Amino acid sequence: MRPGQSLDTTARPLVLIWEVTQACGLACDHCRADAQELRHPDELSTSGGKRLLEDVSEFGEGQLVVLSGGDPLIRDDLEELVSYGTELGLTMTITPSGTRSLTAERIQALADAGLTRMAVSLDGATPEHHDDFRGESGSFDETIAAVEDARAVGLPVQVNTTVCEATVDELPAIRDLLREIGIVLWSVFFLVPVGRGRILEPIDPETADAVMAWLHTVSTDEPFGLKTTEAPQYRRVALQRRANEDPKTNPAATETTRRAGIIAGDGFAFVSHTGEVFPSGFLPESAGNVLERPITDIYRNTDLFESLRDRDQLEGKCGACPYRHVCGGSRSRAFATTGNPLASDPLCPYVPDGYDGPLPWSSETGSDHVASD
Repeated sequence: MRPGQSLDTTARPLVLIWEVTQACGLACDHCRADAQELRHPDELSTSGGKRLLEDVSEFGEGQLVVLSGGDPLIRDDLEELVSYGTELGLTMTITPSGTRSLTAERIQALADAGLTRMAVSLDGATPEHHDDFRGESGSFDETIAAVEDARAVGLPVQVNTTVCEATVDELPAIRDLLREIGIVLWSVFFLVPVGRGRILEPIDPETADAVMAWLHTVSTDEPFGLKTTEAPQYRRVALQRRANEDPKTNPAATETTRRAGIIAGDGFAFVSHTGEVFPSGFLPESAGNVLERPITDIYRNTDLFESLRDRDQLEGKCGACPYRHVCGGSRSRAFATTGNPLASDPLCPYVPDGYDGPLPWSSETGSDHVASD
C-alpha cells in the first residue's frame, strides 16, 4: 500500500502476521504462544510458506507481512522467505526474540534479502528488569546489540513493550532508553491473558487510561512514533484529550462517521505456524487453514472476520459506546476473559452516557470506578 493510500479493511488487513514457528529458546512470562524448544513437525514448509506469500500478495501491492514466532530465526529458510516475499511486492518485516541467534551477520543477510524493519522487545530499561521478565540472562544486552547492528546496516528498528503490573513502572525509563538508541516506533502492548501471559497480573482499567494519556504525551514529545497493541481505547483517550484542549470538538459525535485504527479481524489477521488463520495471535479462534483455503478468502468471507468488522455487532457497553467505530475494544481480551469475541473489553473504564447494563470488570475486580466525559 502506497503512503497516504486509504485502506478498506473489508478487503485487506493493514497487518498480516505469519507465525513461522513456535520454537524459541526463551521462556518469557508473557508468551502468547507457549513457545517450545523444538519446531513443530507440521509447520508450514518452505514451499508451503511461499504459496502462502503468493496468496497474501493477492491482497494488493505493499501488503505488510510480519514474520513472527517463537523465534523466526530458528528457520534456516528465513532469508529465502523474505526475499521471495519482497519479489512478490510484499513489505517484509520480522519480530525476532532477541536471543543469541540474532547476530550481526544474520541481520545483514536479512537486510540484503529485502527486510524493511525489525522489531525487538524491551520490557525493562535495565538488564535486571528485562532479563527477569524474559527468563534469560543476557537477553537485554543481546537486544541492545541487535538494535545497534540493525542501525549499522540501515535497517529501521521498532521496539515492543508489554504493559502489566510487573512492567508499568518501567515505562518512563524505557522511553528514555528508546530515545537514546534511536528507534523509529514504540509499540506498547497491553497484556492479554493468553498462553503464559495468564500468570501475569494486568493493570486495572483506570491505570490503563492513565498510561494511555501519558503515552499520548509521549507520542507528541518524542522523535519516534508510537502505537498501542490490544489497546484501541488509546484512540478514545487521545480524542478526549483533544476535546479538552478544544471545547468545540465533539469526538463522540465524530466517531459515528469516522473509522480509524484496527482491531483483531478488522485490519488484522494472523496465520499460525500450522496455517490456521486467527483474527489475532491473541484471539486463537480459527476461521480456516491456508492449506485448504486462500488467506484472502478466509479474511474477506468468513463469519468470524465479518462479525469483527461490524462494530454494530459489539455487545455490552462496547456496543453502546459512541467511540466503537474508532476504538472497538480489544476483541482478543474480550475473548480471553469471556469466550465471546464480541463482548466488552474489561480493560476499558469508560461507561457511555445512559448505559445501565453490566460492566465487564464487576465480576472480576469488584471495581465501581468509571470514567466518562
